Amino acid sequence: MDIKEKIQSLRDELRQHNYNYYILDNPTISDYEFDIKLKELQALEDAHPEFFDANSPTQRVGGTITKNFNTVVHDFRMYSLDNSYSKEDLLDWEKRIKKIVDGDLQYTCELKYDGASMNLTYENGKLIRAVTRGDGVQGDEVTTNVKTIRTVPLHLKGDFPERFDIRGEIILPIEGFMKMNKERIANDEEPYRNPRNTASGSLKLQDSAEVAKRPLECLLYSIKGNNLNISTQFEGLEKARAWGFKVPKEAKLVNSIDEVLDYISYWDEHRHELPYEIDGVVVKVNSFYQQDELGYTAKAPRWAMAYKFKAEQVSTRLNEITYQVGRTGAITPVANLEPVELAGTIVKRASLHNADQIEKLDVRVGDEVFVEKGGEIIPKIIAVDLTKRPENSAPTNYITHCPECETELIRLEGEAKHYCPNKVGCKPQIIGRIEHFVSRKAMDIEGMGKGIIELLYHHNKIKNYSDLYYLKFNEINGLRMWLENDEAGLKKDGQLQVSLDKAIFGLSHGWGNLTKKESSLLSNQITKLEDLFQLNNFPNNVNERKVNKFLDLLNERFYTIDLNNYLQFEGYVSLNKLIDLKFDLYPNNLFNFDFQNLNYIDELLGSSITGLVDDDSKLDEFVTKISDRNRVGIQQTTAKNILAAIEKSKNKPFYKVLFALGIKDVGEVNAKTLAENYLSLNNLINANLEDLISIRDIGESVGNSIKSFFKDEKNIKNINRLREAGLSFQMEEKKLTSKKLEGLNFVVSGKFQVDRNQLKKIIEDNGGKNLGSLSKNTSYLIVGENMGPSKKMKAEKENIRMISEQEFFNLLND
Repeated sequence: MDIKEKIQSLRDELRQHNYNYYILDNPTISDYEFDIKLKELQALEDAHPEFFDANSPTQRVGGTITKNFNTVVHDFRMYSLDNSYSKEDLLDWEKRIKKIVDGDLQYTCELKYDGASMNLTYENGKLIRAVTRGDGVQGDEVTTNVKTIRTVPLHLKGDFPERFDIRGEIILPIEGFMKMNKERIANDEEPYRNPRNTASGSLKLQDSAEVAKRPLECLLYSIKGNNLNISTQFEGLEKARAWGFKVPKEAKLVNSIDEVLDYISYWDEHRHELPYEIDGVVVKVNSFYQQDELGYTAKAPRWAMAYKFKAEQVSTRLNEITYQVGRTGAITPVANLEPVELAGTIVKRASLHNADQIEKLDVRVGDEVFVEKGGEIIPKIIAVDLTKRPENSAPTNYITHCPECETELIRLEGEAKHYCPNKVGCKPQIIGRIEHFVSRKAMDIEGMGKGIIELLYHHNKIKNYSDLYYLKFNEINGLRMWLENDEAGLKKDGQLQVSLDKAIFGLSHGWGNLTKKESSLLSNQITKLEDLFQLNNFPNNVNERKVNKFLDLLNERFYTIDLNNYLQFEGYVSLNKLIDLKFDLYPNNLFNFDFQNLNYIDELLGSSITGLVDDDSKLDEFVTKISDRNRVGIQQTTAKNILAAIEKSKNKPFYKVLFALGIKDVGEVNAKTLAENYLSLNNLINANLEDLISIRDIGESVGNSIKSFFKDEKNIKNINRLREAGLSFQMEEKKLTSKKLEGLNFVVSGKFQVDRNQLKKIIEDNGGKNLGSLSKNTSYLIVGENMGPSKKMKAEKENIRMISEQEFFNLLND
């Protein structure tokens, strides 16, 4: 056996041992024997680099440094899942399904793993790419890090497709998570909060050798590709397992919703026996043919539903109710809470949804409320602990005027939310619409984050998204302002107040360098900053040496300021006071700072604060660190990049522009469907409501939103300005094979000799249109095998001509 054969033999042997250990859970050699063989292979590969293989078992150890993760577009979009929380939700889902597909239904039930979604691409049996979910359309390539995960096969076994994607969750088993935290605590490090966040964070570590040290696993559940020769979800799971993937055996094929509910009930009770965390069950229609019939909404497949187990609950105090304004003018009440840990994260805010919800729960400021994470993502208040309600409690009166522009709110019939009708003068609506317009899924204008948009709006450079295309370099170069983040500090009597924990953390930078946890522990012992000097004993887990260094330097600075110049509130410190403690500033200038409105800091201090602080950036960093404010600006390079990105966006196709316009309820998928059906904006504007709602996923509500949008003269004015700027408002003329089907509308239903998607493509390539459902506008229903009786009955009722697959091709070839 020559060297190359020896290396290949060792690789094959080690791959099999990996498979036995990590996939089958049935090792046939000891860890010591495995390590000896791995070292032998490593030595041979080092001596013969000409035989390097990126998918060798030796590559699991990592060591590659990745500073920037490339963004990669998914070959097949990664959709979200709709959620359900009750038996009634699942029964309603099944009813909706049965309106679209006929025949018997089977379901695949799988556990919903609580980890980081991952898409793996294999070609000729080798892993070529690993990409995070991202926004579903594109994600970050983390191949080097994922290769270190032992349950991700680098080389497949058996009869696999030439190229395909497989999806799953990167998870951190509970035992491994507990072991990692035990080690961190022993090293005086803050423990990780939960396995899910730790798994997700591991994938973005720059050093793959560090990723290799973490006991991550990859559990697979979905195969995507062309010509897979797989007809059901359950068959796909079995094949993936045979190819070498770790596919949990808890997945089950069932024949009814009752069996689905039995599966859910069992795992709701037994989930804590699993070695990893789950937060529910995913139910999928088993047949790929039926999945294809059901299709997708803008965000999720119709053929799948996630059943979420009852969420973890905690109680905390409701301190204040504030109101947010969305880009459509919708008002959302927000509960500002006493911070509390929930499902591994610190929760400070929760949605109250609308006025009806507030009234239903009788939520009041000062109440002790029960909070849970709806769908484990968005915190929400579910009840009030009435036994702890303060005696002076007063019912919540929902606001009557917009919190931003003072316009009187309206509430449309049938709508749960209140709206601000001031579309052209309400800042959050204007900013929100522009944010949507420049977003990645719309015009994708790089460099146009919310901060830059607010900066341009603040300086009256833009009032709507059409203004972007008329910006000039000399108008935007040099602009700057301060922005307030969502978690900004408390404002009282004209001085911004910073919480004690942030004040200590910020001041200690360079003066002992206390951690956030140490700063928080110290702040819990005091009511005002000066109390630090009275502490006799420091809390556990606080480094006494660092604290003493910090206090020595802080004490020196206290002698240089007049404490009477600052407002004092329990648990807070004036930002004015903190800056004077940290920097050698001229007091007369400092006391003129208007930190309630930091946008004017530069005007108050002149064009620069040089001379007050040695380094301009130090003050920026300090204010940002402790008060949750950032200063944004546009310098020469940024200005050029922004204008170049705006110019580049003019090349976006019509459907992207249509989505960017921000028509209510018209999502990314709907925009593309409308563009493909109407081909130009003029055609869409002139479409009648009946035509609109005949298109799949365009119901009456969406149709009315479209008609209403184009009736607004201001919207038409913006569109005309966008036209003048050079944006595309029509689809590029498609090169057709023929125009034989021009003017004909088809609905395709059933199984065919050719792939259904290929059949639809043939229709479009010859000038025809595919409709999502039967209506009087349907020219032909192409009938395949196993088409359900309901479609046939509707076609007969509407006098729609039904033809077979062969008759369709005869029609095409005539």
